[in-house]
Amino acid sequence: METRAGDPGRFADFDLNLVDSPAFVVDAAKLRSNLRILADIRDRSGCKVLSALKAFSMWSVAPMIGEYLDGVCTSGLWEAMLAGEYYDGEIATYCAAYKEEDMEEILRLSDHVIFNTPMQRERFAEHIEMARNRGETFDIGLRVNPLHAEGEVPRYDPCAPHSRLGFPVDQLTEEHIEGLDGLHFHSLCEQDLEPLKRTWDALLPHIEYVIPDLKWLNFGGGHHITRSDYQRDELVQFLIDVRDTTGCEVYLEPGEAVALDAGILVGTLLDTHYNGMPLGITDISATCHMPDVLEAPYRPAMLNERPEMEPIRLGGPSCLAGDVIGDYGFPTEPEVGARFAFLDQAHYSMVKTTTFNGVPLPSIWLWDSDSGLLEKVKGFGYRDFRDRLS
Repeated sequence: METRAGDPGRFADFDLNLVDSPAFVVDAAKLRSNLRILADIRDRSGCKVLSALKAFSMWSVAPMIGEYLDGVCTSGLWEAMLAGEYYDGEIATYCAAYKEEDMEEILRLSDHVIFNTPMQRERFAEHIEMARNRGETFDIGLRVNPLHAEGEVPRYDPCAPHSRLGFPVDQLTEEHIEGLDGLHFHSLCEQDLEPLKRTWDALLPHIEYVIPDLKWLNFGGGHHITRSDYQRDELVQFLIDVRDTTGCEVYLEPGEAVALDAGILVGTLLDTHYNGMPLGITDISATCHMPDVLEAPYRPAMLNERPEMEPIRLGGPSCLAGDVIGDYGFPTEPEVGARFAFLDQAHYSMVKTTTFNGVPLPSIWLWDSDSGLLEKVKGFGYRDFRDRLS
């Protein structure tokens, strides 16, 4: 998978030695710029925009996100609790399958509760009735699978054959949709407007008959709206057209777009040797710190990479043979102790980190490239590793 981000922005001038290693560094100014773009789309189109916590849940910047967006979307109880504690605005919760013991709190916290199948919604009908009898107010939605695949990588395509995500739209009946407030679909991954329009065109004939009874349509995430080549004016017109023709409120749930190119992951070269090509071992682990490198797979862009240099294959300190990040023209002489950074690591990488093999977690820093202010937001130590175990 080829990443379509990796603009260094003001990180091109950032001194990597100002932070410890490994470390995530998020640029508040770039984050604010992304949020302004999303808010502009919202204001011009009349839609609502929710930040997807599954992609970026750095709650220390929640007040900033609340200044610009309409709320957040969450993926289960813990994210909903985080949203209720730190974030402003609406909370839309979707999970592929809810646990019964979580349902009461999810209904209390959420403004929208979206089910993956009509059967699961029916299973929790009593919980929904009890919550409403207590005076709690929330909408009920259903995620549908448009059965229209647009993804580059099947593993990341919710519409891939036999996908468990969303109820196949060709199986919908009037009984399934009775009493629903909205429909949700999510079928994109790092994509622009045309795949969204094609998906909508494929979906619409299946749901046209129920639209007059709906309050909202949620178009999910995967929209790379803040990427410089995204067709934003055309998106605004598309959203206006959907709203005008359906009479429904339209929601977008960007995740990557919120933090696109807003963060780097700083590391240190720990050792070098040679086995048919130069090899480097770093304190950044693909499997522990950037798992999408292995899962997608993709090659993260390196800050100030020199492609003309002889490539060195970089890998992490873990015992996993496949803990390989990629081959790079190192920005300096690849000597032990040299600092380097991978670009566009604020989203997904930060939320997916693990301590497999006892590899330390990266610290988290907030930098404002406008003011120069640099703050260590969070550090991790042995106890963070120990206390996850027993």
